[in-house]
Amino acid sequence: MAGERVKLQVKERESLGSRESRRLRRGGLIPGVLYGRSKPHAICVPERDLRRALTGKGGLHAILDVVLEGQSSTHPSILKEYQTDPVRGTLTHIDLHEVRLDQPIHASVSVHLTGEAQGAKEGGVLSQITREVNVEALPMEVPEHLELDVSALAIGESLRVADLPAREGVTFLDDPDTVLASVGLPTRVEEPEEVLAEGEEGAELEGEAAEGEAPSGEAESEAEASGDEESSEG
Repeated sequence: MAGERVKLQVKERESLGSRESRRLRRGGLIPGVLYGRSKPHAICVPERDLRRALTGKGGLHAILDVVLEGQSSTHPSILKEYQTDPVRGTLTHIDLHEVRLDQPIHASVSVHLTGEAQGAKEGGVLSQITREVNVEALPMEVPEHLELDVSALAIGESLRVADLPAREGVTFLDDPDTVLASVGLPTRVEEPEEVLAEGEEGAELEGEAAEGEAPSGEAESEAEASGDEESSEG
């Protein structure tokens, strides 16, 4: 569960812009925005502290008790959006949203498949069609992930959102018929037709010609013989 609360000390940014953001990253700080109940705050947070906060039991759904430098008040928040470096995979920007712990929120939660599908044992191919589902729950009740047992799944069968185990306090927002996982027949690999080598193809064509007509040398001899017969008759 995302019931873990992690204190996160942040600092307000005085300057904005891409150049300033690059400078912060070089110094080990991740730029971001805290969207509060009154106004947004441009912030930065040490990359090490942020990584520690988001790799605990609550994962990306942990409740972050954000404290602005120089203040004592706490802002319970969630990680709403984040950006990563396409090459290194490191965080480059975050959006935090302040929440009320007594009001439900919407969140995307990953689905983890468990067990070995019966159809896969029989040669079928298990595919996970949908990897995340949308839920509504109180901030402290948003699950870190959802598990779906596929052990009984046979070839040609599928599991849908409606098959997810019910969780108290969690409402699934997606269409109940949304397919999450299925087992299909194995893909058949068509054997390529045998291709004759260039030399073999030429030899075969010559053989076909030999069956349909006489070789050129024999044809010429027959023509000469025919001409001699006509001459002698004349």
